[in-house]
Amino acid sequence: MRTLWFVLGCLALALGVIGLFLPIMPTAPFIILAALAFSRSSERLHAWLLAHPQFGPIILNWQDYGAIAPWAKALSVGMMSASVVIGWLMGLSPLLVGVHLAIVAAVAVFILTRPSGPPG
Repeated sequence: MRTLWFVLGCLALALGVIGLFLPIMPTAPFIILAALAFSRSSERLHAWLLAHPQFGPIILNWQDYGAIAPWAKALSVGMMSASVVIGWLMGLSPLLVGVHLAIVAAVAVFILTRPSGPPG
């Protein structure tokens, strides 16, 4: 089972890194999933993620408070919205744009309804 968690962690980490460069891929959820998977398979990689200057604060904020920082919320929703506009401008079928928009809207609602940090 540890091997399965390790493979999932590596895959999630790779997708999170790809998400740094592609507007249609969110980074934070994949990094959080990688931290969860590594916590069950590789203490060394889990510790590395928690200590990472960019990824560590995202994971700890989520882990401790179920929170997403305001800058991350704005960046996530902005990039996902841009991906819908890019798809529309590229001439994707209205059905695909509509499905994409529905998914983006659902994810945006989830992101925007999370706390922004510690209570108080």
